[in-house]
Amino acid sequence: MKKIVFLISMVALASCGADGAPFEPTANAGISIGTGGISTNCSVGTSNGTVSVNVGC
Repeated sequence: MKKIVFLISMVALASCGADGAPFEPTANAGISIGTGGISTNCSVGTSNGTVSVNVGC
């Protein structure tokens, strides 16, 4: 009986996302043209909805 309750509780935890949201990679790139010339920018990072980490390159 304990094994069945344990198995059901593990399935319930796994199905409701108890381990947290997955991290999704993010990327951004751009080119700007202005009076000072042409400049580029970019960033890469990861986010899970609550926490976001980005690095500019």
